[in-house]
Amino acid sequence: MPSDALVPRVVYTIWWIGLIITLVVFVPLSVYLLHRLWRTAQSIQLYAREALTAAAGIAGNTGQIGALDQTIQVATEILTTAGAIEQKPNGATAILAGRAGGPANGGRGR
Repeated sequence: MPSDALVPRVVYTIWWIGLIITLVVFVPLSVYLLHRLWRTAQSIQLYAREALTAAAGIAGNTGQIGALDQTIQVATEILTTAGAIEQKPNGATAILAGRAGGPANGGRGR
């Protein structure tokens, strides 16, 4: 049997047309899309590098927040202690005023 009988000439023609379309349309389209993907990946890498630099700056600037929290805690303790100290002179003043002839002692002087 001759080879033309097994595979008709039309099949070869359709195969060649498909191959030419693939080479003319799909290969350049694939190259274009891959190039575009490569440019996008480079852009993402550039933005990621800039974001990393910014994140390092933010981390450096916010690294002292723990120390600020500790400062606020110490300041709160100082205010509490100062309030307690302020109450003691007021109490002592009241006691001394009472001893010096305040209304509780009947107006008696020294």
